[in-house]
Amino acid sequence: MSEKNSKVMIEAKGLSKFYESFVAIENVSFSVPEGQVVAFLGPNGAGKSTTMRILSGYLAPSEGSAKIAGFDVAEARLKAAAHLGYLPENGPLYLDMTPYESLQFFGEARGLEPAKLKTRIETVTELAALQEVLDKPIGRLSKGYRQRVGLAQALLHDPDVLIMDEPTSGLDPNQIRDFRANIKVLGKTKTILLSTHILQEVEAVAERVIFINEGRLVFDGSPAELHAESSLEEAFYRLTSPTETQTTES
Repeated sequence: MSEKNSKVMIEAKGLSKFYESFVAIENVSFSVPEGQVVAFLGPNGAGKSTTMRILSGYLAPSEGSAKIAGFDVAEARLKAAAHLGYLPENGPLYLDMTPYESLQFFGEARGLEPAKLKTRIETVTELAALQEVLDKPIGRLSKGYRQRVGLAQALLHDPDVLIMDEPTSGLDPNQIRDFRANIKVLGKTKTILLSTHILQEVEAVAERVIFINEGRLVFDGSPAELHAESSLEEAFYRLTSPTETQTTES
């Protein structure tokens, strides 16, 4: 999809985050057009989660700005949040609640009218395949089902944009397969930014890759371009090696 002819739904402009002398991210800029599924790739500690927390409004940048659906997340947070579904890694869940109670609670907190909330709960329950556990305490559910509850919560208000941080971390192969299938379905109607360090995730779900290393953007292109002359593993090593980092920065 051509970004030139599409509305920009996610925009990072010169994002930096400093913790005294530690640089979490520095001058990260990219934009994602409507309807695109993007893998946000990089090694552990590269700055993926920091960037996503800033984009979602959970963390303020030291420099730069972030927009969701054209709304600045710092200046118009509620308007930006109305367009955004955010699934953080190990996202907060109320373990004593059932999935149904949790969805009811978050829907009411978002101000959804009772009739619409009922319809949306039915829709996300089916999408996340929660029917069998809808009335079981979340604390008794498997990691895979908890991830499904988190996804259902993120989708409850039917957002245009979905940001997910390591959504398949800790899942078994069958659960990962199911989750990827959900992403493909969601990608037909939503703009998705998916953080991962799992290379297989890239080719399975994404049409574009944004690669970050040591807090800086080092690649932005298609999966095919990322490993045009080598395997994904070799491309990952090349982009995270000290020599490549120095070359990129020079």
